[in-house]
Amino acid sequence: MRVLMPVPDHDFDVTEVAVPWRILTDAGHEVVFATERAGTPPAADPRLLTGVIFGQLGAEAEPRTFYQQLTGTPEFTATVSWSEVDVDDFDGLLLPGGHAPGMRQYLGSETLQRQVARFWTLGRPVGAICHGVLVLARSEDPATGRSVLAQRRTTCLPKYMERIAYFSTAWRLGRYYRTYPAYVEDEVRAALDDPDTQFRRGPVELTRRGTATDDTTAFIVEDRNYLSARWPGDAYLFGRRYLALLEGTER
Repeated sequence: MRVLMPVPDHDFDVTEVAVPWRILTDAGHEVVFATERAGTPPAADPRLLTGVIFGQLGAEAEPRTFYQQLTGTPEFTATVSWSEVDVDDFDGLLLPGGHAPGMRQYLGSETLQRQVARFWTLGRPVGAICHGVLVLARSEDPATGRSVLAQRRTTCLPKYMERIAYFSTAWRLGRYYRTYPAYVEDEVRAALDDPDTQFRRGPVELTRRGTATDDTTAFIVEDRNYLSARWPGDAYLFGRRYLALLEGTER
C-alpha cells in the first residue's frame, strides 16, 4: 500500500517521522513524502539529533538511526508537492509533528489543509501525532464548514507537556517549544463539538517513552479510521497500530 506523509522543509520531529516510516516499510508498504515544492529534500529538527539542551531531550538512539537510514532513500529526496499530489492515489495519510519554527510552513498551509480534507472524505486511514493533529484541526470539511475532527475522539500534544517543556528551557532556547501563542491542546479542543467527551489527554508522562518492545507508557486514541497520539514517546505504538489499521482496510 502507499501512504502519504507530508512534512515541512525542515524542523519536523525525528522520531515521529522515522519510526512510522521504518515500521511501514519493514512491512512492505511504500511511504511517499510530500513537501510544499516537489523535489525538496526535507530535514528534521537538528536539535533532536544532537540534544535539545546540554545533549538531553533529543531523539533516542534507535529513531536517530532510522532517520539516518531514511535520508539515504530515494523517496526522501524525490518528494511530491502538496498542491499537485492526487490524494486518491494513496491508501493512507500520516501527519507527523514537531515544534520548532520551521513547522509553521506545514501546520499553517491552507493548501495542505485542503488536500487533507479531500483525503479525509475518502474514509481511508488517517494518523496524526503530536502537532500533526493541528493540521486536521485546521482542515475544514466542505460539507459542514467545521473541522474534520469535529465529531471524532482524539488526543494531541497535551498542554502540560508543552508548558513544562517551554518553561524548563525558555531561559536558554526562548520560544523553541512554543510553536504558536495558543497551546496545541487548546486549539484541538476548540475544533471538537464536545471537547470534554471527545478529547483524551492520556496518563501523565514526562520522560518515559515507549519502545519497539514496550508500550507501557505509550498512549493512542483510535476512532474508526482515525488514529492519534501525543508525542514521540508514543511513536512505536502509533506506528504499529497505524499499520494494523492500514492493513485492515480494503479499498
